[in-house]
Amino acid sequence: MTIHALLALLADGEIHSGQSIASALGVSRTAVWKQIKRVQAEGYEVEKIRGHGYRLVKSIDFLSGPRILAGLPPQISDRILLQIFSETDSTNTEVSRMLVAAEPGQIPVCMANRQSAGRGRHGRVWQSPGDDNIYLSLGCRLAGGYSALDGLSLVVGVSLVEALRALEVPHLALKWPNDLLLNGAKLAGVLIELRGELEGAVQVVVGVGLNVHMQGQQDIDQTWTSLAQACPERRWVRNEIAAGLITALTANIDAFAERGFGAFREAWQSLDVFSGCAVSSSSGELSGIGRGVDDAGNYLIEGSGGIEAVRAGELSLRAAS
Repeated sequence: MTIHALLALLADGEIHSGQSIASALGVSRTAVWKQIKRVQAEGYEVEKIRGHGYRLVKSIDFLSGPRILAGLPPQISDRILLQIFSETDSTNTEVSRMLVAAEPGQIPVCMANRQSAGRGRHGRVWQSPGDDNIYLSLGCRLAGGYSALDGLSLVVGVSLVEALRALEVPHLALKWPNDLLLNGAKLAGVLIELRGELEGAVQVVVGVGLNVHMQGQQDIDQTWTSLAQACPERRWVRNEIAAGLITALTANIDAFAERGFGAFREAWQSLDVFSGCAVSSSSGELSGIGRGVDDAGNYLIEGSGGIEAVRAGELSLRAAS
């Protein structure tokens, strides 16, 4: 019996007797008691109700592989290899490992309740508190070499918006190259990692971090929000959100492999938070008016010398002050 299995039983916040837990998990009452102590040591508040059993004082929005797969269309669920961890170093790293053994057409997906070494662009740390958010990575192999993948991160952004709009999340926008905003604050980020040959098949890992329940977190150097903060009247369920994300990502990556970024350019332009605004590079070396993206996903800035295209790997943009 693992902590993960015990928490899955207690996640509903209801009272569960020691005997019912032992029977469900196939262990002794003594083993249940020992795992209860471990769960408490992890910071979960478990109440012992004499003569009745145990319950979590605060219910958990628990990640469940079967529930996520049940929320996928059959044509997608049949292709998904899903692993869920209570904690891992990085879901991107796990998917890279899964891709090695994946058969053609299979799509490895990894989720974790907590990451010990989550990362963002340029080696930045991605804060990954437990029980609060979605940390999801998806892997695939795409043909055509690195040049054929131009604009893929923007397609991922469009996919996130589609999934959340299906859940009636309002006021979404995209910040080039890979941030999803809600009411102007960062809701999610994307990290894409590539491995392969310049002109051959490329191993692609798409990592998504999406704030769901998070209410307070230190050491984040930008304005952020979560679904729970922005839409507190809603009951947010991570399994439902994850199923929507996997569905949109899988469908749109398939379409991207066939048609390229040009098929998504108009959708991305309609979500561009910088469109028509004064922008500058993070280094301050480039400034002008945001004019969207070209068919390769490069950002277009209109300055005094005309329009200049900027690649995602070269710099980040911000609204000019």
